[in-house]
Amino acid sequence: MDAPSAGRAFEDFIEALNESSDNKFFNLPKLGGTKYDALPYSIRVLLEAAVRNCDGFLVKKEDVMNILDWKNKQNNVEVPFLPARVLLQDFTGIPAMVDFAAMREAVKSLGGDPKNVHPACPTDLTVDHSLQIDFSKCAIQNAPNPGGGDLQKTTGKLSPLKVQPRKVSCRGQTVCRGPCDTGELGRNSGKFSAQIENTPLLCPFHLQPVPEPETVLKNQEVEFGRNRERLQFFKWSSKVFKNVTLIPPGTGMAHQVNLEYLSRVVFEGENVFFPDSVVGTDSHITMVNGLGILGWGVGGIETEAVMLGLPVSLTLPEVVGCELIGSSGSLATSIDVVLGITKHLRQAGVAGKFVEFFGSGVAQLSVTDRTTIANMCPEYGAILSFFPVDNVTLKHLEHTGFDRDKLASVETYLKAVKLFRSDQDSPAEPEYSQIIQINLNSIIPSVSGPKRPQDRVAVSDMKSDFQACLNEKVGFKGFQIAAEKQNDVVPIQYEGIEYELSHGSVVIAAVISCTNNCNPSVMLAAGLLAKKAVEAGLRVKPYIRTSLSPGSGMVTHYLSSSGVLPYLSKLGFEVVGYGCSTCVGNTAPLPETVLNAIKEGDLVACGVLSGNKNFEGRLCDCVRANYLASPPLVVAYAIAGTVNIDFQTEPLGTDPQGRNIYLHDIWPNREELHKVEEEHVIFSMFKELKEKMEKGNKRWNSLDAPDSVLFPWDSKSTYIRCPSFFDKLAKEPVSLQPIENAHVLLYLGDSVTTDHISPAGSIARSSAAAKYLTNRGLTPREFNSYGARRGNDAVMTRGTFANIKLLNKFIGKPAPKTVHFPSGQTLDVFEAAELYQREGIPLIILAGKKYGSGNSRDWAAKGPYLMGVKAVVAESYEKIHKDHLIGIGIAPLQFLPGENASSLGLSGREQFSFSFPEDLSPGVTLNVKTSTGKVFSVIASFENDVEITLYKHGGLLNYVARKFS
Repeated sequence: MDAPSAGRAFEDFIEALNESSDNKFFNLPKLGGTKYDALPYSIRVLLEAAVRNCDGFLVKKEDVMNILDWKNKQNNVEVPFLPARVLLQDFTGIPAMVDFAAMREAVKSLGGDPKNVHPACPTDLTVDHSLQIDFSKCAIQNAPNPGGGDLQKTTGKLSPLKVQPRKVSCRGQTVCRGPCDTGELGRNSGKFSAQIENTPLLCPFHLQPVPEPETVLKNQEVEFGRNRERLQFFKWSSKVFKNVTLIPPGTGMAHQVNLEYLSRVVFEGENVFFPDSVVGTDSHITMVNGLGILGWGVGGIETEAVMLGLPVSLTLPEVVGCELIGSSGSLATSIDVVLGITKHLRQAGVAGKFVEFFGSGVAQLSVTDRTTIANMCPEYGAILSFFPVDNVTLKHLEHTGFDRDKLASVETYLKAVKLFRSDQDSPAEPEYSQIIQINLNSIIPSVSGPKRPQDRVAVSDMKSDFQACLNEKVGFKGFQIAAEKQNDVVPIQYEGIEYELSHGSVVIAAVISCTNNCNPSVMLAAGLLAKKAVEAGLRVKPYIRTSLSPGSGMVTHYLSSSGVLPYLSKLGFEVVGYGCSTCVGNTAPLPETVLNAIKEGDLVACGVLSGNKNFEGRLCDCVRANYLASPPLVVAYAIAGTVNIDFQTEPLGTDPQGRNIYLHDIWPNREELHKVEEEHVIFSMFKELKEKMEKGNKRWNSLDAPDSVLFPWDSKSTYIRCPSFFDKLAKEPVSLQPIENAHVLLYLGDSVTTDHISPAGSIARSSAAAKYLTNRGLTPREFNSYGARRGNDAVMTRGTFANIKLLNKFIGKPAPKTVHFPSGQTLDVFEAAELYQREGIPLIILAGKKYGSGNSRDWAAKGPYLMGVKAVVAESYEKIHKDHLIGIGIAPLQFLPGENASSLGLSGREQFSFSFPEDLSPGVTLNVKTSTGKVFSVIASFENDVEITLYKHGGLLNYVARKFS
């Protein structure tokens, strides 16, 4: 299935970029005239892709005209979009690649050629989500080998526990302002002989490479050991599938690598220039929109379709123009700007829309500021948040080592197609669906929490807000702690010293990779604050789980070269590795004495992290309050040891002389931040990082992997397993069958997130997945995480709806349980579903508003499908998740406006029957009959004929497999 020929219907609009070049482009202004000039920049990118790929089949001329007529067609028509490339990360990438491998098997069984199954567009897969924090700080925890067995046998290398420290001498320096080993503060600057070649540290005194900190070595060694089988599968994928590029472990996080290495801004294919664009298996792909690259997350199922040359189908969106004016204050960081804009846009209701930024305030934002803002757009519900390329973007590209000749061509092309924004040359703004104005002067330092990213709290109000949360009923903000227990204190003994825990005590503080490490200013602010704190004699209590997980080696470069990394380490923020860690629940267990104290006092313990997700129970089961904060505030709250503090009136601590030290005493000002950023975020860092990405690392390069056309599945494997999606695949699809006498598996309320549905984090010892692994001879220390086992459908299905915070109305309290009605038993959700399937009983789910909100997760659809769920009936859906349901073969049904299960008098204990008409059409109304005789209507929430076609085939995977056969 090859990609369509470029723009055969619009060949007359192909022109040379300039007289001295063979490069060509589609002259869109010539096609659209004044109508084109009125289009938002993001819609112009959609238009270019449609023109270039128009072949009358996948993309029709009518689609082009609809996009050009965006003003009148927005929200009324579906349009196709073929992005330039696809980005996968390993948690969501492995099921996509496993599906590709299984599809080869299916195509072969149907008589087709499995060699034809490969991605049709460039596909980059970054292995960045398998990192777990087994070791933190300089003290080596007595963590077992989670992969089991002998690490030397598993990896071919000695265990990192055997690495011996030694002092590092200066290399080739004639003048040295200090030793590389600066005593206690120098422990991050190099004491260990082994070196991870793709992420070197720099001596803070003369910018020369020195060995990695011990914690990175240990965590990466264990990562390769425990994930060897998965990594071999990835390497097989890169060998046999065309257009697949692997970014190996230890290099960096997907979003960071996307920005620093993979992004082209403008593509050049067969001498035709066109805008870079990307979709991928993560909702935070949107970060690249800050670089002027159109991109968003669509989940594994749709991504696989794009990889096979099929377009993404989307409703031509409204575009909200967000005008930024003014400038933020000196104490407000980029994260404060992000959280402020997030709150404004969520209140404005931009769900399912594009957001495009303009105004005088945009020019004051660096590209890193913009990417941080764009990264959070899923939290306010937008499809993407777009910053058109401007002079700030070009300066950033030049600063980070972009080829100057290519940069000149990029500028020429973008100006030719009017995708370059210039306030001087563009007196008239594009027409937007609506305009929202945000004054940056109003932005104040803030955090978000304690349970949702949209619940913003001014730092000045933090103490009063937390105390209010203790009083409120259990809900999105409340914990309902009795007034007489709110001042309870539980003493603990840790390392021979007595400490006290209370409500609000910080037990996890993580500067993590997911949101902020792309932004030098906030990361450097954390480092400078740490430096001033250490110099003032402040410390972090040792029982707090602190960690620093940079997005890439570049971050470590500038933290080290600026001299602040040793101070972060002194406070416990040791570099633990490169990849998503705390944010996805992969933190090290809390000390037993802390866990016992939290349970004994029923304390509302807190986590503070510089990420973008803080749903309850995400970081750790026992940590109920989680706050998102900028990196310097993470460090500040860690020093304070509590969130129950007013920074304006209460000190962080005292210096050796007993003087109070307040936050404003150690907060870095904007001028010193700018100076350090200019001096240390330098061209050489980006250049060296890119070179090392291309070389890979020794562990990856020496990893053996098969190169057979079909993957040699190992029946004993608990990591990689051929999924059962294609088990009953026939050459032709069967007609739609009625769903009769279905039981309700789960009766859920509002805002059920994909975190509640999809397996994530560690595998609980009492879970159905743990029982499965134990029955195959694994010990708990060998369980690894759900993310690492996404290539095994048996594990993932058992982990579906296993979240301890799942509130099923049948149970009445948070628990991963449900009722099997034929027997009356209360069982784990998987066990009940398995029993229903044995009995041949179809299943449905009842839900409230915003079902499937949160991150895009394909297993949030695949898991229920393999459990036997045939339909979900909800008040409303998150669009990405609804697309997943259709893509896997689950019908998304919607209550009529103003109705829900409660208003209809449904208990969920009934059995439900309904059927689909032969001429199923978008938005058709279906009648549902219950076993009690009640009849009510629902809307079949299909938006277009493509979705109906996919559903009739039993999902996208079956549809594509049949195409190959």
